[in-house]
Amino acid sequence: MKLTKLALVAALACGTFAGNAFADQSNDIQLVSCCEEASCDCGEPACGCEMPSFGCDMGCDGGCDSCCDSGCGIGALDCLTGDCCLGDPYTLFGELDNGWSMGGWASLGYHSAALPIFNDRPDELNLHQAWLYAEKAIDTSCGFDIGGRIDYLYGIDAQNTQAFGTDPRGWDNGWDNGEYGHALPQAYLEAGYGDLSVKVGHFYTIIGWEVVPATGNFFYSHAYTFNYSEPFTHTGALATYNASDDVTVWGGYTMGWDSGFDDNGDAFLGGISLGLTDDLNLIYATTIGQFGRNAFNGDEQGYMHSIVADYAVTDSLQYIIQSDLLSTEDGAGVDARNTFGINQYLIKTLSDCWAVGGRFEWYNNEGIDFGNGATAENDIYALTLGVNHRPHANVTIRPEIRWDWDDDQVVGLQDGEDQTTFGIDTVFTF
Repeated sequence: MKLTKLALVAALACGTFAGNAFADQSNDIQLVSCCEEASCDCGEPACGCEMPSFGCDMGCDGGCDSCCDSGCGIGALDCLTGDCCLGDPYTLFGELDNGWSMGGWASLGYHSAALPIFNDRPDELNLHQAWLYAEKAIDTSCGFDIGGRIDYLYGIDAQNTQAFGTDPRGWDNGWDNGEYGHALPQAYLEAGYGDLSVKVGHFYTIIGWEVVPATGNFFYSHAYTFNYSEPFTHTGALATYNASDDVTVWGGYTMGWDSGFDDNGDAFLGGISLGLTDDLNLIYATTIGQFGRNAFNGDEQGYMHSIVADYAVTDSLQYIIQSDLLSTEDGAGVDARNTFGINQYLIKTLSDCWAVGGRFEWYNNEGIDFGNGATAENDIYALTLGVNHRPHANVTIRPEIRWDWDDDQVVGLQDGEDQTTFGIDTVFTF
């Protein structure tokens, strides 16, 4: 590797030492105040710092008070002694008139080897996502309300989130700039009354645990299941009903998968979220019908579901297990895609500034072309270990190391049947 590229990686990790918050798209990691767990009464830390879980037994003088009395430190040593002062996040736009707000983020990353999923431009400093959004969240506590949201994305991730399902059509499908591109992944209106709301337009899927926005994921890289077996966006109408504090139900109609405002099929999208206990949440989400008119002999139809269980093992340890099933046929009634995957995540929050996590995936595939003509059945495995460091409320640094291997055949990995990949990115929010 060239020295200049190593310097870019070092600058990315160290030169950007100033802040992030996990974003607005879900999957946020719940950070735990160790001081609240301790038997002593520290009070509320004025600087907003938290003591790491392994320091709970140090007592007030060794944790809370040491941080808030001594001010905010910088670096891993300070965090290990309990000093973790994120401060308040900065906003570029903030709240606008009539309840509208604007914001965004920028994600820059480097990965040492190509993966057949999103991170396919190796050994370069990449602008993955330069993101802007405008949103009016609805508030139905006093009755009827109307709002909406629009998102704009520029970067190398844009081509994966355009309306490629109707290629070469699609309202943003041709907005490419070499390996970079532009996308409008969301543009919808939402109306609600009481516990019921309806979203109409172009919006993200409710399927799966990982999401497109960098701010909604713990890891820099993505799972095979996310990329090959799940839709990213839908166009149509989706209703959400909050039946109780523990039960949410979704149901609606979409024009296939990953289309803009072009007809790409007719499908049902729905699911249910159940808070089974205070610590365990279960989500079942499904889409059934015609997923696309542009491939697989002009018609792909079938069934897909994702089941996600999210369990708080302790106040600082989160375990997620996800199972996805996809089964489709083409226009001639021949099997098109048959996949099954199990993803497991274990995430440990050490403090407001530090978290560590692991992801293990088993992905069984029939019919997916990984870009090398290989479509026979195979089993792919991937293990990812990563760290999230938040030196400031507006910055997250996410280094990771990932191992991919395939026991059946080559699937397009750079080194053949197995591959080790180092990756790191920094996400700035504003």
